[in-house]
This record gives sequence, C-alpha cells and structure tokens, in this order.
Amino acid sequence: GWRSLPWRARELGRAGREPGGAGEGEPAAPPPRRLGDLLLDKGLLTRDQLQAALTEQQRRGISLGRAVTVLGLAPEAVMREVLAEYLRQESVDPAEVRAQAEALAMVPWEFALRHGLLPILYDPDGRSLSVAMANPLNVAVLDKLQTRLPVGTVVKPVLAGEGEIAAAIARCYGVEQSVEAILRELAAGESGSEELPELEGGAAFTHPMTRLVDALLLEAVKRRASDIHINPGPGFVRIRYRLDGVLRRFHTLHKNLHAPLVVRIKVLAGMNIAETRIPQDGRISLAHAGREIHFRISLQPVVNGENIVIRVLDPNLDLMHLDRLGIGQVALTAIREALARPEGLILVTGPTGSGKTTLLYAMLRAIDSEEINIMTMEDPVEYPIATLLQTQVDKSVGLDYAAGVRSLLWQDPDVILVGEIHDEETARMALQAAMTGHKVLATLHAHSALGAIPRLLHLGVAPDFLAGNLNAILAQRLVRRLCACHGGAHGCHACGGSGYRGRAPILEIVRLDEAFDDLIHRHAPLGELRALAVRKGYRSIVEDGEERVREGITDRAELGRVLDFSRHPAGGAEPEG
Repeated sequence: GWRSLPWRARELGRAGREPGGAGEGEPAAPPPRRLGDLLLDKGLLTRDQLQAALTEQQRRGISLGRAVTVLGLAPEAVMREVLAEYLRQESVDPAEVRAQAEALAMVPWEFALRHGLLPILYDPDGRSLSVAMANPLNVAVLDKLQTRLPVGTVVKPVLAGEGEIAAAIARCYGVEQSVEAILRELAAGESGSEELPELEGGAAFTHPMTRLVDALLLEAVKRRASDIHINPGPGFVRIRYRLDGVLRRFHTLHKNLHAPLVVRIKVLAGMNIAETRIPQDGRISLAHAGREIHFRISLQPVVNGENIVIRVLDPNLDLMHLDRLGIGQVALTAIREALARPEGLILVTGPTGSGKTTLLYAMLRAIDSEEINIMTMEDPVEYPIATLLQTQVDKSVGLDYAAGVRSLLWQDPDVILVGEIHDEETARMALQAAMTGHKVLATLHAHSALGAIPRLLHLGVAPDFLAGNLNAILAQRLVRRLCACHGGAHGCHACGGSGYRGRAPILEIVRLDEAFDDLIHRHAPLGELRALAVRKGYRSIVEDGEERVREGITDRAELGRVLDFSRHPAGGAEPEG
C-alpha cells in the first residue's frame, strides 16, 4: 500500500513555502536559490567541481544533477535527496519499490522508457497514479502521460534518479524487453527487414530490432561479460558472451536477422552502413543503473557476412582499488613497495585478457593525489578517469606511443603510464623517462616476469640502458573462481551451470636491484636471473596459483587452462629446453 512505500516527505522544503505558492496537489515552483549553491553549502562539491559539472551540463544538454552523477562527483542516491530538497518534492528509491501490476499496465513500456518515468502505484479510490520521474516538474511529459490515462485520473509525480528509473524499468517490465521475448516477436512479424524506420525517435524506438540491440547490450552488462561476439554462419547467427574469460553461446538467430542487426549497430556506432567490404570500428554508450557504460565495436568482413565483436567497458571504479582485486597479500605488499619507489619502470606482462589494464589503473589509483601529475598514453583510452590526464594514440597524425611519451615528458609529469611497449623506440622512451626521475608503468608481452628482460633485449634495448632503470616486473593471469555450488553435477543458476563465477588474479613479481643490474649488464641467461630471484624470495605464478587452489578459490583444472606449466615452472625449476 501507499504507506508502505519508502517515500520521504520534504517537510523542510514545505515549511519554507511562501504564501500564495503552489496549490494543493500542484508541483511547487523551484526556489529562486540555485542548485549549485546548495551543493556547495552542503559540501558535496568544490567550486572547481561545480564548474566542471556546469560545463558538462552545457556540453551535453543535460540537467546539472545528471552532470554531477555522470562525472562521478556524487552518487545518484545523494543527488536525489538534494534535488528533493531543492525542488521541494517527495522522493523515492525505485530499487526499494515493488511497482503495482495495475500501475505498470496503465503505461506502455516504450512510453515509460522514452520519457524516463516509472508508474508505481494506482489508487482506484482516489483515481490517482503515482509516477517516479527524474524531473517531476516536466509539464510536457506529464501532459503526454495524462492523455494516455482514463479521464479523471490524477498523476502524482515523485522524484527519483534518472539512472535509478532506467534500472527499475528494466526490472519491473522485465520480460517486455528480454532477448527471448524480442526474438519471438521478430519471428512472428515482419520485423526482420533490413529497412528500419528512422532510428533516433518516433516509431523506431519501439521497433523490435532497436530493442534487441539494447537488450543484448544490457544482458551482457548484467552477466558481467567482457565481450559480445556476433558471428554469422551459413544459415544462422551465433551470439556469444565472454564470461570470466571463456566464450559461451547464449542465443542463435536466423540468418535473416543478421543484416538488420548489423545496420542497427553500425548506426549506433557511427559507422558507414553502406560499406560491407572493409573493417570498421566505433563506440556506443549506454546509461544503465545510474552509470554510463561504453562499448567498443569492431566489425570484420568474413565469408558469411560481417562479424562483430563488442568490448564491454564498464567503468566500475570499485573494482579498481588494489585491495579489492583479490591479489594475495604477499604480492600486494611487493606491489606497494614497488610503487613507493620514486622512479623507475614497472612492467606488467601477460596475454590479452589477463587483467593488465585493470591492474595498472588500480596501481595508479593507489598513488593518485593532488600533489602529483599522472599522465597516460593509451591505445585506446578504455576507462576515462577524471583525475588522470589521458591521451589516446592516433597514428593517423603521427602520434604513436614513442612520440606520445616524448611529448608527455614536456608536460612535467610525475607518473607516466604507457599502454604497451612493442618496439625499441617506445621501450627506449619509457626507460629514458624512468632514468630522468619519473615513475613509469607499462605493459609488455612476455611469458613471465623475468622473461620481460630478454624480451626487451630482443627489441634492441642495450643492457647498460636497461640496467638500473627497471623497478619491478609483474606477470599476471586471471583464473575463474569456484562458484558456491563448487561445480556440482549441473552447477547452479548463479554460475550458469559452469561451476565458476567471477575471476581472481594470480601473479608473480620480481623486484630488481643492483644484483640484477650486474646480471643484465653482462647479458646473463634467464636461468641465472631466475636463480637470483629465487634466492631473494621469488615465488612463481604457478606457486601463487597452487596456493589459490589450496585456499579453495579455484581448482587445478582451471589453473591448467590459463598456465603453460612448461613455461612457468614452480620455484627454481627450469623449463625443459
């Protein structure tokens, strides 16, 4: 019932109303005081942050409250409370509300999603419909809603966050936008045509193909997928998600749906819909649950059509704190000690998908402060972070890694992140930056931590240039965590029957000192480097993984899936050959 809803009346706001203000049941006009001043008075923003939010508001044509949450300056729940006080409106947290079926039936899903509102409660006695809205003073939307309701129905708007409403719509309407339901709708109608209506409004908003793409993106986010693969076959289309590093098929579409699906994705990503012969790439952004999620699109022509791979870039910053990554305590201590050194190159090695970028960002966050200047050179910038100065490689204008690092050195940086070292010039620039007193973090493709040294020498870096400038080298892999069902005969719903849910890092780290410099100077073989590391307490990535097996975090089979034991011997053992 009404009284059971977690609504908070804004008595403070109501007490301040002037005589002759809004009448009973009418939305109150916002006070003359500016919202920005209220945010400053409450200490939620500094003046610089407010100016940044105002700039974002003007640039994107959104509300100030939305700009604040998009920039990550305040949680949406906090902004909801502030806006409720500012607008003198009641507020509601849609996540805590179970919307009535009668209320949902009065407003179609398409209308609710298009206008950002959620019907919550219908009172038949008072003939009133309570609706959660990000802007309860939006008369135009209220008028449109009124025309859809039975004559005499009173609309009672209450305040909620824009992202909160979007998440609640997906939850409350549920099956209306599920992938399976939309596929059934496409199969039953003529919606598989490649000729879509105008895609940015009107009837196109309700078009099943439009909703199918949105549903696929949201489903991938909810399942915590890192990639979406849309693979065309001779008579069908496979849709697979990469979950915890492993591809799994979730949907199979008829081949007739492939062309319109590709067209819709191309439009969203800003690609050329008429071009089907060459690779293309683009980006898509989607608001979900109060945060903006980015998708990087890669399209490749193949025999049966155009193959699409979508990288999900969910900037969930809570996962980027070092102590939240699940790193073992021994390795975590060694990483913090390496970061405490004022200069030198820290390398992170590992194959694609081994969590190198996440680890690097976590390391940067661990040292980030107002007292230091952190700059990055990346290809591409996957996770924009407000406090970092990030630059993206653009080879079309001659801005490669080496040229980028060279230019960064003129920007008075304290810390530099180099997305990848893959040639001699970039390696030399990174080492030169380390030699001139900077702290440099970078990735390098190598099979192991110590294997990074011969790899750099193979790239052409002179031993005397390498020695003395290396701080630490890490090698990392990600293993799947055992689900709570412990991989029972058929798994469980949470893990999708796989027996695994989530991932944990396993890693090895080598801290370099003068003893290592001596070996590097004389181009010592890998065996000597490893023997020295073992004497200094080195623990291999295999040993770290075996400890995770003993702790019950993963199992031996998963360890064998991600590690080549012949290349990663335990302790001081040497690989054969």
